[in-house]
Amino acid sequence: MDKKKGKNGKADLRRSDHAQRRHTQGLARGQKLRNILLAVLSGGLLTAAWPTWGIVPIIFIGLVPLLLIEDRAARGDGGKVFLLSFLTFFLWNTATTWWVWNATPAAVMAWALNAIFMATVFWLFHVTKKKVCNTPWGNLFLIPYWMAFEMLTYHWSIKWPWLNLGGVFSHQVSWVQWYEYTGLAGGTLWILLTNILITNILLFFRSKEAKPILISIGLEALLLIVPIIVSKLMYKHYEDQGEDTEVIVVQQNCDPWNEQFDRKFYDQVIENNINLSLPLITPNTRFIVSSESAIQEGIWLDRTKDAKALKTLHDYVGRFPQLAFVIGGTTYEWVPKGMEDDFPARQVGDTDKYYYCHNSALLIDSVGMQHRNKSQLTPAVEAIPEWMGFLRNFSLTMGIARGTLKGDPEAQVMTFGDHKIGTAICYESAFGEYVSSFSKKGADLLFVITNDGWWGHTPGYRQHFDFSKLRAIESRRCIARSANTGRSGFINQRGDVLQQTHYWEPDAIRATLKANTRVTFYANHGDYLSRIAVYLTFVMFITLIAKSLIDLAKNKRNAKTTKKKK
Repeated sequence: MDKKKGKNGKADLRRSDHAQRRHTQGLARGQKLRNILLAVLSGGLLTAAWPTWGIVPIIFIGLVPLLLIEDRAARGDGGKVFLLSFLTFFLWNTATTWWVWNATPAAVMAWALNAIFMATVFWLFHVTKKKVCNTPWGNLFLIPYWMAFEMLTYHWSIKWPWLNLGGVFSHQVSWVQWYEYTGLAGGTLWILLTNILITNILLFFRSKEAKPILISIGLEALLLIVPIIVSKLMYKHYEDQGEDTEVIVVQQNCDPWNEQFDRKFYDQVIENNINLSLPLITPNTRFIVSSESAIQEGIWLDRTKDAKALKTLHDYVGRFPQLAFVIGGTTYEWVPKGMEDDFPARQVGDTDKYYYCHNSALLIDSVGMQHRNKSQLTPAVEAIPEWMGFLRNFSLTMGIARGTLKGDPEAQVMTFGDHKIGTAICYESAFGEYVSSFSKKGADLLFVITNDGWWGHTPGYRQHFDFSKLRAIESRRCIARSANTGRSGFINQRGDVLQQTHYWEPDAIRATLKANTRVTFYANHGDYLSRIAVYLTFVMFITLIAKSLIDLAKNKRNAKTTKKKK
């Protein structure tokens, strides 16, 4: 009898252990599924907030699910932070910039790489928090890491600031009039703080800590309300400053895939610009602005008189000496002796001659021509990183442009009469500090010339247009924007759209803009918030390394003590 009971007891124990293991495995699977769902939710919320069809306030909770995942992982409840955050950011990248695929298959690489970089930043924050301050307030470590990363997106070879968080407010410009003091980085700081405080409120509720809950709720209320009230007041009382200046914007609507770069259409593009702009010219017109790459004849800067398109436009403005024509074109120049090893230099066949290719903005008046070259080149399309030297003569576009272009080292203004003009070329309009540097150098008007037809009828050209609203606020400059096709228009100094064209329609519009000479705090100081974040990130790295070394030394001492006791 006792033997039977013993056998039954052992069997019951085995069944109990087996049931416990199944229960534990079930909990682990449930936790894993929960983490995946939270990661997907975070990616979905970030997407749901993003322009051009997003609901902006959702951005204030977009990172909360991901921060909850991180908190459980930091407390030892499992969850692979890097992989889960990669899932969030990959979903966000692909769902908001899927249209890049229409222009280049390099889109897949852009989505994956940007998601990897973002996930790495989030993982570094997780490691730092776990080592240095593993409490809800440790979530604040995310701020300098993320803002330093956004600073990096402006300056390294794989420049991709398209999804920098502060850009989400391009659809709510009345909320961020203070960008003239902080730039887009101020919006990023605002978003990170609100997400962290909401996360902390949830965490403190779980731990039933009354005082931190009240503090967090109070801070969150102030953080959500005060910036909007301040901005609304600024928006209400701000009036455009400067002298009236009449500008015409042309949207020539030339198909970039089948027409614009075909020699048969070179003359037609110029004729379209003339025919569209001519009926709108008045004695007060000072500028006609046309798109990036409108002149594809290929202009050698040492013999501009040979360019047929330039002669045609020079004769045109000669009839109206009070105005200048600003237009984009491809230009070339010879590489100076001794500079043949410069990465963008291109060899002419098997000769010893080398030349540069530029994406340029040209200002043509009755006297002559000025030009500036695009500085912020589109990665993989106009600029191949030097460490990928084997691709230096190629492009990841569909073969329309090849090789790395030569850009100006910094922004250059062009002058006409009493005006200084800052002309951002396409992708450059995503770089706040860069665009504001035009006004710091005296530009009283900003022009954006672009070619958004590559992406088709997608959110791409609308997102790109909306960036200019934020650039207008940061610099307090009126902007005239010409797209080959996509969306052209006028934006005032508050970021309001005064006029705009429709997609895939040839058109020309005219407006009177204020030419402002006041330089904003942001234009003077640039991305100072991001630079502070870089310094704080450096301090955190040093702290993390020091803490890791201290912990390692402690573990070694404890191991020795334990060994002696045995």
